[in-house]
Amino acid sequence: IINYVCELILKSIMLMKFLKKDSNRMGVFFSCAAACLLTFVSCGEAPQNVLTPQEEADGWKLLFDGKTMAGWKDYNGTTLTQPWGVVDGCIQANGQGSDASGYIVTDKEYENFELSWDWKLSKGGNSGMLYHVVERPDFAVPYVTGPEYQLIDEPNFAEPLEDWQKLGVDYAMYLPDTSKMKVNPQGEWNNSKIVFDNGHVEHWLNGVKILEFEAWTDDWYARKNSGKWSHAPEYGLAKKGVICLQDHGYPASFRNIKIKELPRKTKEVVLFNGVDLTGWEVYGTEKWYVKDSLLICESGPDKQYGYLATREYFDDFELTAEFKQEADGNSGIFIRSTVGDSVKVNGWQVEVAPKGMDTGGIYESYGRGWLIQIDDDKENILKQGDWNTMVIKVKGDNVTTILNGQEMVNFTDEKIGKGKGRIALQIHDGGGIKVLWRNLVVKTL
Repeated sequence: IINYVCELILKSIMLMKFLKKDSNRMGVFFSCAAACLLTFVSCGEAPQNVLTPQEEADGWKLLFDGKTMAGWKDYNGTTLTQPWGVVDGCIQANGQGSDASGYIVTDKEYENFELSWDWKLSKGGNSGMLYHVVERPDFAVPYVTGPEYQLIDEPNFAEPLEDWQKLGVDYAMYLPDTSKMKVNPQGEWNNSKIVFDNGHVEHWLNGVKILEFEAWTDDWYARKNSGKWSHAPEYGLAKKGVICLQDHGYPASFRNIKIKELPRKTKEVVLFNGVDLTGWEVYGTEKWYVKDSLLICESGPDKQYGYLATREYFDDFELTAEFKQEADGNSGIFIRSTVGDSVKVNGWQVEVAPKGMDTGGIYESYGRGWLIQIDDDKENILKQGDWNTMVIKVKGDNVTTILNGQEMVNFTDEKIGKGKGRIALQIHDGGGIKVLWRNLVVKTL
């Protein structure tokens, strides 16, 4: 635009020299020039889907180039087949989506960030921006894992809305301060922003912060477990995931979608407080209890699989756990794992079992079975009937297990690298199992 204006001025000066001797022509020229300039000022629009030099210097990246759908694909897919396209420099949903379909996601996952975008809805329209969405065959739709900034044309929506369904909410979780909300009318552009900074969450609307909360607190879990998400055990737990746009059956347009990634903060978490099961969730009917400051898992009368899972996700971490096997010690520690519909935990297990059964090896419950077993000469590292110390290091696609100070396996796997989820202790089926645990501490990396 600057180059164009400079070129126009230069040509105008040359033309003025030519018209200098003819006052009538000079008057006509200035009248036309003024009209053109007025048209340019009144009708011209700032460039869209571009970053300023300052934004680039601050680390912002565009998620939409204004011309193509590059960087976007179907949820749980590899290509883009959903009813989305580029119209007049905007990503546009054509309104053919539904609750079960119509979701597109970014190719890349994001953890901590500022995410800003402009949006415009059809009359009575309904859409949303989701984040930390987990792609996995276990999840048919993205909203059972990813929180949503709700976008909706409230004044023209055809049905009554609950407060937790309205514009700007953290869907079915937290409500905005409506006194701070200044919404442009339907058919005009609005701007929204999500800030997610190591669990601190903010929603912004047209430059004003309207909502603020802390994820993964007692209050957050109470809301999650008592409302719409009470039957979605993995909702909101992921600390990293794809960004998702929703076609909810109404046309919607998006532009200037940009993101600035924020750094991860490391922390150390004591998983077991020596008093009760705070921070854990029980799945199955087997026994989990605290006695003499020890966490004890024991087979119940059903003699089935049982799990005690952290309510938080841990992706890259170093876990230290001490255990002592009494009776049959067939147990295990799951990493980056999720809870299925039948309360079965799915993911990767670091084996904890009697001597001769590969304690420290890695087993997958998705179907591949043993990924790596320990060398036979390492079986004697396990101390039966005494306390053992297991260290599990998980970083990207690599898992290292260390038992009583000696490395058991060092294993790299692409599928593990894409996984995310909880830490969980297991009771094997068959009955007769009892294992004692203490000093469970995880350091995020």
